Amino acid sequence: MLYWLTALSDGGDVFNLFRYITFRAGGALFTGLIFGFLFGKPLINVLRRKQGKGQPIRADGPEAHFAKQGTPTMGGLLIVGALTVSTLLWARLDNPYVLLVLFVTLSYALIGFADDYAKVRKQNTDGVSGKLRLVLGFLVAAIAGFWAASFHPEGLTYQLALPVFKDVLINLSFFFIPFAMIVIVGAANAVNFTDGLDGLAIMPVMIAAGTFGIIAYAVGRVDFTEYLDVHYVPDTGELLIFCAGLIGGGLGFLWYNAPPAAVFMGDTGSLALGGALGSIAVATKHEIVLAIVGGLFVMETLSVIIQVAYFKRTGKRVFLMAPIHHHYEKKGWSEPQIVIRFWIISLILAMIGLATLKVR
Repeated sequence: MLYWLTALSDGGDVFNLFRYITFRAGGALFTGLIFGFLFGKPLINVLRRKQGKGQPIRADGPEAHFAKQGTPTMGGLLIVGALTVSTLLWARLDNPYVLLVLFVTLSYALIGFADDYAKVRKQNTDGVSGKLRLVLGFLVAAIAGFWAASFHPEGLTYQLALPVFKDVLINLSFFFIPFAMIVIVGAANAVNFTDGLDGLAIMPVMIAAGTFGIIAYAVGRVDFTEYLDVHYVPDTGELLIFCAGLIGGGLGFLWYNAPPAAVFMGDTGSLALGGALGSIAVATKHEIVLAIVGGLFVMETLSVIIQVAYFKRTGKRVFLMAPIHHHYEKKGWSEPQIVIRFWIISLILAMIGLATLKVR
């Protein structure tokens, strides 16, 4: 919205600053942060009054989690609110990729909100049926896939770009849409699996968002793509502003989610943020890099798949408990140990993912 102030510029005044994506990204980050600090406490108070007993705790979960009984959920509203306001304020609203990512984020936030609401109302961990959530998630992802493909440049439409290998493209044809659906839905549910300890999910999400903000900015500039030998995707640079707003809102949320958490993000936040990362990866043609940068989320998801599959086959468990962060809780690691070590893993994976921009 503020971009339109450039119409008042003569090229040498303060209004000219709004032409620069980096300046507006900084504004979005601070807007999201201020939003989080201003509305965090009031939102938590409202959620606590409305929810009463707060988020239901798994009966078969780690014993230490019973002390968290009464903590309100749906804190993802704070993050989604912060990044939405930041994006609407600082990004160009005629940019198709910004609108695409906002659409996916808000749609998944609604799905997650419905699930959180059902859990709180029934006071058990059974929210909206898993099948219905998947159907709705795939529907939103299908729209996003078609949307992205319609705005990709002609040479990249329906193509899968491989990292590291220069100029290598795989033509998926119409299978690109199902592929994009799997990426977006997979990312949303992977972040959802990771959200099980205070502060565990939000920092890796912010690290991934920062990484993909850099990627989006780079692939949206023809001079950068020529230097790096990556594929040029016009207009994706504006996604840096969305990512900056997410980081700002995430920091504001982490202030209240740091152990011991005053609020949980719930499915409202985890599905929305995962969907946002997946849609940014599809928009920038870096879907495979998301699996690297979000390797922690992949690990959490695989631990659940392996646990369920092996138990159905043998009646035995591979892990003491899945997702894998609960396995380490059962082994005696403290919650801060697990969270901080997983943060470190996320940072390492993000640096590896960024390296793929130059390693060709």
